[in-house]
Amino acid sequence: MNFELSEEQKMIQQSVERFVQENYDLSNRIKISSEDPGYSKEYWSSMAELGWLGLAFDEEDGGFGGNQIDTLVLMEQFGKGLVLEPFLANIVLGGGAIKRGGSAALKESIIPSLIDGSLQLTLAYAEEQSRFDLEDIATAAREDDGNFVLNGKKSMVLNAESADKIIVVARTNGSQVDKEGISLFLVNADSDGLEKENFPTVDGLRASEISLNDVKVSPENLIGEKDKGFEILQAVANDAILALAAEAVGAMEVLYKDTVEYTQQREQFDHPLSDFQVLQHRMVDMFMEYEQCKSLLFRATMETVQDPQLSQRTVHALKHLIGKSGIFVGENAVQLHGGMGVTEELRVGHFFKRLLVIDSQFGNADFHLDKFTSL
Repeated sequence: MNFELSEEQKMIQQSVERFVQENYDLSNRIKISSEDPGYSKEYWSSMAELGWLGLAFDEEDGGFGGNQIDTLVLMEQFGKGLVLEPFLANIVLGGGAIKRGGSAALKESIIPSLIDGSLQLTLAYAEEQSRFDLEDIATAAREDDGNFVLNGKKSMVLNAESADKIIVVARTNGSQVDKEGISLFLVNADSDGLEKENFPTVDGLRASEISLNDVKVSPENLIGEKDKGFEILQAVANDAILALAAEAVGAMEVLYKDTVEYTQQREQFDHPLSDFQVLQHRMVDMFMEYEQCKSLLFRATMETVQDPQLSQRTVHALKHLIGKSGIFVGENAVQLHGGMGVTEELRVGHFFKRLLVIDSQFGNADFHLDKFTSL
């Protein structure tokens, strides 16, 4: 496959690579993760100044007119350092919903603040009972006296602890699992009746459980058409899968390279571990899984840019492969490092935990295999 980045994209790639190398050694990541708000505000401001937060938005909205390929370039490099800044929550999820369904007034009030890094945004889509089904929405929004009133609970909402505004997916019509009748609402994080239970995740990030009790939202904060929000939600989820897959590819590259380097240094029976043929085969398998994921990531991303509707099957295939291969590469990296592989002092275990979480986000490998075979 011939996948050539433009000169601008190569410059961005090199810029992000330098940023990760200079700022994201393991000890600094652990330090940032352990302190509030769970990421570096200084780094977030630097990302805004460098223009990374505006790449995915249209020029008329103040962005640089980029697409999913630009996001791939960023996220692959972020994956090599396990970057903590909430790019996925703000730009891919929250920003993705606003740019697709927001009114002109909403875009004007939200997108410039996202691009300059002054506004924190996220998307609350998942619910306890929904597993991985985007259309399984029990949170209800009813119209009352000119407003919408939201009631329900949302699970595993990324970056909600820091978010100024939260896009809530709620049901305005139909049964709990209908694709029709889903609407998206922009809600202030400090609204009366909105409560957050914040917690750290196993991969060093932050998430929240959100309760909505008679939260009032004005009609101006409806994103897209009432009852027609599923199409926006599906498109945002696909973009998130591509972004997470790019991050996973970056993480897998670090894992297999670290493993090769370690086996060349570690000696057993007066020979480096890399001399043993059975371990050579294991590392070749790790490399092949990584390369397959990277190739399918490029294909799925380009297909999505050209025709999002026709790319759906490839997106399912990609998420399945990323889940399966990520766990395979992670497990082998940990095993070939021996007991050191699970220690907090070695970065291999941190990358493996992130790959396990990526597998569970927006549907795991088995879920997407079922979706792939059904299309």
